[in-house]
Amino acid sequence: MTRTRGPSVRLKFTLSYAAFLMVAGALLLAVVWVFLLRYVPPEAVSIRGGGFVPGRGDLVRAFAPRVAWALAFLLVFGLVGGWILAGRMLRPLTHITAATRKAAGGSLSHRIELDGPSDEFRELADSFDAMLARLEAHIGEQQRFAANASHELRTPLAVTQTLLEVARSDPNPAVGELLERLHVVNARAIDLTEALLLLSRADRGSFRREPVDLSLVAEEAAETLLPLAEKRGVTIQTAADVAPTAGSYPLLLQMATNLLHNGIVHNLPDQGTVEVSVALGSESVMLRVENTGAILAPQMVATLTEPFQRGTARVRADHAGVGLGLAIVASIVRAHGGSLDLSPRTGGGLCATVRLPAAR
Repeated sequence: MTRTRGPSVRLKFTLSYAAFLMVAGALLLAVVWVFLLRYVPPEAVSIRGGGFVPGRGDLVRAFAPRVAWALAFLLVFGLVGGWILAGRMLRPLTHITAATRKAAGGSLSHRIELDGPSDEFRELADSFDAMLARLEAHIGEQQRFAANASHELRTPLAVTQTLLEVARSDPNPAVGELLERLHVVNARAIDLTEALLLLSRADRGSFRREPVDLSLVAEEAAETLLPLAEKRGVTIQTAADVAPTAGSYPLLLQMATNLLHNGIVHNLPDQGTVEVSVALGSESVMLRVENTGAILAPQMVATLTEPFQRGTARVRADHAGVGLGLAIVASIVRAHGGSLDLSPRTGGGLCATVRLPAAR
């Protein structure tokens, strides 16, 4: 949209300062007139001894030229001083404008880092720097995600292509075995695609908020994954209080399911436990999923919410997930205005704590 360029803010401030000085000077002269000159006689008064007292007209004629010179001086002083003051006051805005233009040109690494006391311009510059930092981190994360997603999707497609080529070159192909392997590879590709779509939906925040009891979400997730836990010999322990919040029930159910599923598959075989607890606080509701398992380094735990992180080598070999479980959890929690905290347990395993705003 093309707009005609108007007067600059600096010029507007300068004219405003000069006008204020002119008005203040005029008011001062009006006060002099009202409170002093009105008590002077209209005509000159002779006094004994040959002298006289000047009248109001004499004073006006003597005073008027000097008033004009004073107002002219105030006008010039207001314009020059206002231009200088406006420039000094608006100098931080020029730095912010320059940074905005660089950001619009694609340079998100530039920061304003405005010096000086904390004022409106400093707050604006700090907010802009924080926004640039978040944008840079978000774009970098999206670029890494796109690269990883392309790599992960290419793998099952390449395996499918290889299986088909081997079957075509084999004069006596085992059709049943080939179909079974193709079914497994295709199911993995479908799971990965659905996980990517769910992650994108959570990142966009495109869902309708409704009242949700987090305890019911946790209980449904536990019931759904109970057969998997029994198959792997893992015990699920639940302790849930009523915890009302607001959000998307399907997304929150996916969040709880991913956390519980992660606690089951990243656990000790035939002797592991997963503890699920839901509690209501003063301003938030809490879902905690704590599981036994291998000892985890804090450095590795910090990367578990990154896409396509599949945990330990044993789990990667035993349970080939798509590597988006905790990334989806972090995205859903962020979209609901909550927080996710992952910490390693002292005796091995992981403790995942989700806090969401409580419903009023």
